[in-house]
Amino acid sequence: MGKLISKDDRFFIAGSRGMVGQAIIKALKKSGYGEKEHGGILFTPSRKELNLFNLYEVENWFLTNKPTVVILAAAKVGGIFANNAQPADFILENLKIQNNVIEMAYKYGVKRFLFLGSSCIYPKFAEQPINEESLLMGTLEPTNQWYAISKIAGLKLCEALRKQHGFDSICLMPTNLYGPGDNYHPENSHVMAAMIKKFVNAKRNCSPYVECWGTGSPLREFLHVDDLGNASIFCLENWDPSQNNAPKDMHGNSLNHLNIGTGKDISIKLLAKKVSEIVGYSGKTIWDKSKPDGTPKKQLDISRISSLGWSPKITLEEGIRETVSLYKNLETKNK
Repeated sequence: MGKLISKDDRFFIAGSRGMVGQAIIKALKKSGYGEKEHGGILFTPSRKELNLFNLYEVENWFLTNKPTVVILAAAKVGGIFANNAQPADFILENLKIQNNVIEMAYKYGVKRFLFLGSSCIYPKFAEQPINEESLLMGTLEPTNQWYAISKIAGLKLCEALRKQHGFDSICLMPTNLYGPGDNYHPENSHVMAAMIKKFVNAKRNCSPYVECWGTGSPLREFLHVDDLGNASIFCLENWDPSQNNAPKDMHGNSLNHLNIGTGKDISIKLLAKKVSEIVGYSGKTIWDKSKPDGTPKKQLDISRISSLGWSPKITLEEGIRETVSLYKNLETKNK
């Protein structure tokens, strides 16, 4: 079977300025997509150029530019603190973005659509490793349920459009991401970025200790964002849920969402040790047990995506080293 996307496709990457969007653009270019000599194009409008909250603007943009493949990487994201502090923003903003882009992609006949979600769609106490069937089988982690519910709604909208109208949409649920383009904001960053920032700054300032949230006991899985970028292109090229050989659930039904990860997890305490060693920080790590831990363990079952022939390439050690180096360069530039 040939590839499901071609060199003359017109790609719209919604959220092209974010960490995931940048990685997808890099992977598309690496695979030769978007080159004008082959009739291809990559649309990467900024927020100023296209307001995804405004349905009228989104519709006009689709009418004018006529994309054939759409990748929805735009989202409001953040760590435990941000999710707890802004629950209404997390659910409302994500629902608006998703509904506008998905509906217009369907209305204007996009041939392939990729929706990017998150492993937080799964129940807090899902059986480990978490398989795709765990969706809606239990209660969510309370600290990020607002974001999770919006992502479940997006996934189910894509599934419903495929079921009712044959809209060719696929959904990928990545584990915790890190790497180039990550967000190091003190309140909105995820665990890897927050940790790298803390240990690099502690070494620079000769701080006697670094304080981390929670007990350090939760287990988490981390995927380099470039691996997600490559997985996204791989699935756009090769995964058609309507094919007989496509991954099925335990009841033999086609799956419309697949997990993306490494299939390996690490405790937050051990991660802190790894980051501090790579940074070369020799002070103490203190755990603030008054802060929430979140889900006790979150490891994805990646057997379905593996059965299609995809696997991650970047080791955790290699990825952290690269990301530490990128953060140090970023700090130097901002001085």
